[in-house]
Amino acid sequence: MAIHALPSHEQFGSAGSLFDASTDPDRSCLPPQLLLILPLLNTSLLAMAYDTQTLIRLDKAHVWHPFTQMRDWIIPEHEPLVLVAGHGAWLEDSLGRRYLDANSSIWTNIHGHGHSTLDRAIRKQLEHVAHTSFLGFTNPNAVELAARLVELLPGSSLTKVFFSDDGSTAIEVAIKMTVQYFQQTERPLKRGFISFENAYHGDTLGASSLGGISLFHDRFKSHQFPVTQIGSIENLEAIDGSEIGGLIIEPIIQGAAGMLLWPPGILKSLRQWCDENEVLLIFDEVMTGFGRTGKYFACQHDKVYPDFLALAKGLTGGYLPLAATLTTDKVFSAFLGSYEKAFFYGHSYCGNPLACAAALANLAIFEEQRVLQQLQTKIEHLARGLHGLQELANVREIRRAGFIAGIEVAGQNGQSFDRQDRIGAQICVAARNHGVLTRPIRDVIVLMLPLCVGFEEIDISVGAIQKAITEVCGPIS
Repeated sequence: MAIHALPSHEQFGSAGSLFDASTDPDRSCLPPQLLLILPLLNTSLLAMAYDTQTLIRLDKAHVWHPFTQMRDWIIPEHEPLVLVAGHGAWLEDSLGRRYLDANSSIWTNIHGHGHSTLDRAIRKQLEHVAHTSFLGFTNPNAVELAARLVELLPGSSLTKVFFSDDGSTAIEVAIKMTVQYFQQTERPLKRGFISFENAYHGDTLGASSLGGISLFHDRFKSHQFPVTQIGSIENLEAIDGSEIGGLIIEPIIQGAAGMLLWPPGILKSLRQWCDENEVLLIFDEVMTGFGRTGKYFACQHDKVYPDFLALAKGLTGGYLPLAATLTTDKVFSAFLGSYEKAFFYGHSYCGNPLACAAALANLAIFEEQRVLQQLQTKIEHLARGLHGLQELANVREIRRAGFIAGIEVAGQNGQSFDRQDRIGAQICVAARNHGVLTRPIRDVIVLMLPLCVGFEEIDISVGAIQKAITEVCGPIS
């Protein structure tokens, strides 16, 4: 049985998305006949083309999903959403239902789905080549992207860019460079790291060494790097830095911890301690990078810069996997010399031309559409909307950094819900009925909208979360 039978490009043009194509700025590539009928359709052509039940059956038979208890996923009564199309901040499932993408497709999407500038950049690169090795070769897009990333950080010492695939590998690069840097500068004992409680820096073995969330990391501790975890900056006073090579933090806000905010001034204090103890400072901006906090990078609020800056997620606008680890000439110089001093690390798709083309288009949109300037009023509007949620009896606290927000729920008596009840997950499922998709971190509802949304879409997302909290928590009290 055919799972789907999509119309050919010859039949329906080469548009990146058929979803609500009548409002697509690139709709000129669609034939006139299609433009006439699209506004009349209640269900998109893409949705009509999919055999939803067959897809769900095959998924349950063969697919292992991340961060998912598959026992609950594969039961007959569970009906997964099969997402098939997107336009702007909206997604559509295989049954034609539309949802606001309120967690930016796991914190990645920046300018919306089906953006004509991003689509066009990828199609243009495909006319040349999809992938070439970055080991012993280079390509124009990767070179230009490295230069552009450095330009975005005036006042910093970050001048070198190492490409990899995702947030975890960006952190792996920083960890391994730190260890090798001190080996090659004749300080091999400086091989330890400091990270913070509740931190999350990825799931590969080195990156997970730095994590502070027991559910994710504890079972692998026997195989990890030596790491000292601290709860606050005051704990640094008792630490001897002579055997510490690196210190890592998520600037301004810890994501997977439940959107926990750092106290003001912490980055300056960390920079000072690291300088005094010859420790390399690592900023994990995998989540906060590319406008989420109101600036390109969270560290720019305090004008404090690290020795390593890890970027991923929004680097390509949420289109393709790509990561970058930026570092300094000082670190880079320690790897020059004999062949054995080289940094022997890399992945098959490092510097992929398609992903770098998307990243360059992402940065072009920021400039051409003045995204950061326009974002400020959206941040203010979001703040006003969230303030209204605080009146709900089950909202314990709302934490926000720029356009990132977490809404923590609890019992009306202030007591946390039983984790086994998974109230946060129940609220997110209820929000789907109001046209909004997001995911919780335990009982914290994450709201991380694409930067392209308008005021109305902000109101829709906040309103859906408000209704969902009331529906789920109201009977519990």
